Amino acid sequence: MSKLFKTVLSLIVAVTILAVPVGATCEPSNASAATMVYVTKTGKHYFYHRHNRGLNRARKVYRVSLQKAKHRGLTLAATDQATKTHHKRTHHRRIKRRTVVKRVPVKHIKQAKASASGLQRLKYHGQQIVIINHDQPKLNRLSINKGAWQHYGNLDRLNRVTTADAMLNKRLMPHTERQALYVDPTGWHNKHGHGGWLYNRSHLIGYQLTGQNNNMKNLMTGTRSLNTPGMEKYENQVASYLRSSRSHYVRYEVKPVFAGNDLLANGVQMQGESIGSHAIRFNVYIFNVQPGFHLNYRTGTSKAA
Repeated sequence: MSKLFKTVLSLIVAVTILAVPVGATCEPSNASAATMVYVTKTGKHYFYHRHNRGLNRARKVYRVSLQKAKHRGLTLAATDQATKTHHKRTHHRRIKRRTVVKRVPVKHIKQAKASASGLQRLKYHGQQIVIINHDQPKLNRLSINKGAWQHYGNLDRLNRVTTADAMLNKRLMPHTERQALYVDPTGWHNKHGHGGWLYNRSHLIGYQLTGQNNNMKNLMTGTRSLNTPGMEKYENQVASYLRSSRSHYVRYEVKPVFAGNDLLANGVQMQGESIGSHAIRFNVYIFNVQPGFHLNYRTGTSKAA
């Protein structure tokens, strides 16, 4: 019995060895199956990055496996070619890169603290334009499927302007000369001194961009320096970009910042972002101040400094 048992056992071991293919492993043969990419419903390409510029105009973006994307016959987008090499790097390298702390200059740390929620508490210390969020806008409604549009918020309970925003395009720009302004916004107590008028009737969205003139929802009391060179610097930059092509769009927003029940704004926050390019990109706060004058922000009155 012992000899027969040993013979049977030897046969079982031999059959088992032959049944296992040489070099077989328990790992999946296609490692890329676990890689996720981004696609559109009708597009011909896939993307590794959700915010790739090739997806800017897509209504809906789907996250699927790389294997599924290739099965549909999709190819890697030309705008994402640089990412292909990135995804071939080892997991160890990716972990090391995420742990690197990028040092930001002290100047930018101070500017970054001026977040939108804290603009009312900002104090003027000689620098009229302050960069917000490292100059990166935080805007929604970036689709151009509905073309160009503009919207002006209703006046608040004190008749103060609120927010003006738009999707700017060349077709919104005016073709006629601007008429004289006659609307008096809150805090309008103008006077002449130090080489010019203290205040301007300042457009939230400049006339050259949308042609809005005596629209009380688009006018605020702004100092001469707030208007020029402050706001005008960014308006001219946007206008130049829009005029260069009818296919250029800029998402644009201007928000006056009032403290409490003040009738004169402390300043304005301006944000702009060109669609499909990085030509226009800013997020700034401009103080409503004028050299040579002390302003009473509660009423808009003033006295010589």
